[in-house]
Amino acid sequence: TYFLDIQTTMDFRPFVPQLYDCTLQKLKSPEVDQEVKERAIACMGQIISNMGDALLNELTTCLPIFMERLLNEITRLSSVKALTMIAASPLCINLSPILNEVIPALGTFLRKNQRALKLNSLALLETLVNNYANYFEPRLLQKAIAELPPLLNESDLHVAQLSLTLLTTTAKKQPQAIQDVHAEIMPEIMILVKSPLLQGTALTCTMNLFQALVQANLPKLTYRQLLNMLMQPVMETQQTQLHKQAYHSLAKCIAALTLQMPSEATTIASEFLSGIQQRHSDIHLIFYLLTIGEIGRYFNLNTIEALPQTILSCFASPSEDVKAAASHALGAIAVGNLTHYLPFILQEIEAQPKRQYLLLHSLKEVITSLSTTKQGLEQLMPSVPVIWQQMIKHCECSEEGSRNVVAECLGKLVLVNPEELLPRLQQALHSDSSLMRTAAVSAIKFTISDQPQPIDALLRQSIGQFLHALQDPEPAVRRVALVAFNSAVHNKPSLVRDLLPELLPQLYSETRVKKELIREVEMGPF
Repeated sequence: TYFLDIQTTMDFRPFVPQLYDCTLQKLKSPEVDQEVKERAIACMGQIISNMGDALLNELTTCLPIFMERLLNEITRLSSVKALTMIAASPLCINLSPILNEVIPALGTFLRKNQRALKLNSLALLETLVNNYANYFEPRLLQKAIAELPPLLNESDLHVAQLSLTLLTTTAKKQPQAIQDVHAEIMPEIMILVKSPLLQGTALTCTMNLFQALVQANLPKLTYRQLLNMLMQPVMETQQTQLHKQAYHSLAKCIAALTLQMPSEATTIASEFLSGIQQRHSDIHLIFYLLTIGEIGRYFNLNTIEALPQTILSCFASPSEDVKAAASHALGAIAVGNLTHYLPFILQEIEAQPKRQYLLLHSLKEVITSLSTTKQGLEQLMPSVPVIWQQMIKHCECSEEGSRNVVAECLGKLVLVNPEELLPRLQQALHSDSSLMRTAAVSAIKFTISDQPQPIDALLRQSIGQFLHALQDPEPAVRRVALVAFNSAVHNKPSLVRDLLPELLPQLYSETRVKKELIREVEMGPF
């Protein structure tokens, strides 16, 4: 049934008619059983997808049969899958004989309860819009698009994601199809944006849609109108707060919009900055800070002189959420202009001991964001020695929360340059300071992930030294060694499998109750 995409000199054309005729017989036959029918549909889909250029005269016979099978309840799912294969074929098969019937049929399938049918129908519609937008009228597609609002909700994020992808492709290829139905679609998208479940790929698809809508420049969906739409949930909120994730989603969508209108970036950031300076409610502050951060991630905002100090002033807020948003924003704007803002953050960490924890979180945001892409790594690499030096200085700071963030930053930096920095972390294991040893063992936990990493080979050789801390005389060091051991066992067992004979006795010894470690605390007159 399956034909591989292999370069070959063999002339396959003499065999095509025979393959086609055999499959066509089974495809047309009403007597064959259900499984054979489904296989015949899939097989014919493969034949046309791979060899359709040798069957141009047969398409007018074969495609209407596909249409019949599509309208039959028993074979419609198999037909949708086969047509998706054909529509995605690089041979650009001529589907004009059935296009005007297929699209409305797919629209009706979106109302059905069968989840697999919905998913495959959305995939086929998106493929048709992407490859055949010039072959059918926008009003034909509009009827299918009108069926999307009920699918744009958090109850099934995979269906919502495919619906968003279809809308994005439509906005790029046939924007007129959205023009008269956007009033029903946009409110559903705004409810989705406010959902705490909208994260990862689904959030990326939402951002892509907003970008495509800005590019389409449809009436009532201009940049400013979409911006107002995204600001409205926060501006309307009085007593009931949105979920924390909603502020991040709204901020990311506004930044995605602004990416398509670079001339607006500094203007919008300045408007939001004046909103921060006017000190509205905490809800507005969180939203403004996160949005400025997301815009600053993509654009250099160093022309706004008051920006860093205004964000720093929010560190004094009594609200923990405002402080966290300010910390995130400072790290995000540094991603957009590392040479200008990184020295500022490092200098403030040194100068402001009381704000160290929040500033370290800003630094963590910089490292995390820039270490995910090749371009980001190129930006970050020259600054790694300076950051490392600063972090090592703060491994022994008095506040435990700050020490934990320092350890995470060290672990993430080791991932950026393992050959040079892993040996330095090993040296810290021999320090006389128990806090330094704790930081080194904690840091190693952040280098272990469940995905393959370039550091794995080096880690396999050296992790035994870090886990040897299970025998450290200091209980705090032993505790973080147990946490690192647990992380390795769960995420990458291959790192510790060979070390189990010597590590397990140490682990078992820690399960004994040690009276000298029990502390008694007076809790009051309960």
